[in-house]
Order: sequence, then C-alpha cells, then structure tokens
Amino acid sequence: MTRITFYLGADESARARHLLACRIAEKAWRTGHEVYIHTASPDVTSEMDELLWTFRDGAFVPHVLAGTDDDPARVVIGHDPEQPGSREHDVAINLSDEVPVFFGRFHRLAEVVAGDPEQRRLARERYRFYRDRGYSLETHELG
Repeated sequence: MTRITFYLGADESARARHLLACRIAEKAWRTGHEVYIHTASPDVTSEMDELLWTFRDGAFVPHVLAGTDDDPARVVIGHDPEQPGSREHDVAINLSDEVPVFFGRFHRLAEVVAGDPEQRRLARERYRFYRDRGYSLETHELG
C-alpha cells in the first residue's frame, strides 16, 4: 500500500512549493529512487523543468518530461493524470491540488503543500481522502 507524506511549507508562494518539490526530488534521486513529479498544468511542468536545473547553487537533478523519447530517466515531470510516464517509478511528488488517479501504483507519494490558506484547505481534503481509505500518513512541517 502506498505510503503518503505531506510536506507542509510555511511560505505561501507557489515558487516556494516548487522549490520544496525540487529538494524532495533531489533527495529521492540521490538515494536511488525513481521519481515522477506530477504537476497541474503544462506551465508548472515547464517551471519544474527549469527549476530542477537551477533551484540552488551546484544543484542539478537529471530529468526529462513525460512522453519524450528519454522518458526512461529516473526523474520524470508531467501533468497528464492518465499518463504518468512510461517507466515504473517508486516515488511520486504531487504538485496538483487533487488526488492523482494513479497514486496507488507508487510505493510513496509526497504531497507538497505551501502555506497558502487555500493550499492548506485543499491538502486537508486530500488528507481525509487518503485517511478514510486506510493509507499510512505522515506529516512534516517545514520552515
């Protein structure tokens, strides 16, 4: 069964949420995990593509966009809820405001939440969804 972790950032900006997702992706990638970053739109997919090259000095997380010829990379970014890459990834990072329909195929799901009140409200809805279905849940408050 998928283990779900909510990472709650204090900053209210979308950029802070995306930077937190980069840190999570980098840590998972460095420890040998296959990562799928799910976004809500092509614009966020494009922003994450850029951020994974530049999110901090000296950082680089090799990655590709879902559906490209290089899709077998260990880190893939996409926004199509029906097509989360062609490779079997074990970690998913959710940057959408909805429960991804495919989340059950992953060993771990990281729900990344900004400090924005609306983000928190939507995250509570997702938390209840997972909890009511018996998933193992963890929460990490980050500064």
